[in-house]
Amino acid sequence: MTAAVAVKGKDLEVDEEGYLVKLSDWSEDVGKAMAAEDGLVLTPNHWEVINFLREYYDEFQIAPAIRVLTKAIGKKLGPEKGSTKYLYELFPYGPAKQACRYAGLPKPTGCI
Repeated sequence: MTAAVAVKGKDLEVDEEGYLVKLSDWSEDVGKAMAAEDGLVLTPNHWEVINFLREYYDEFQIAPAIRVLTKAIGKKLGPEKGSTKYLYELFPYGPAKQACRYAGLPKPTGCI
């Protein structure tokens, strides 16, 4: 049996760690469904990070590891948001891994 996330009555295939198999399956509803499975409700602050990750991936074709993520977010959204503490408050299971999963991106390089 393959793993899936259910979105609007449709099952979308995910890998064993919960990342979308096909990046083209992603929508905001997918992100919301994945967050709900983790017991989170996505706020505008979450979406700011998720949308940043999607733009970063579009530009560089890679999901950033946490150190790169905090630095890049700090540059774009300001130093108070470019901190590991802030990102862990939003994504307690690991900002890079969890946010990339909600953003429909592959697991970041360097993440265990």
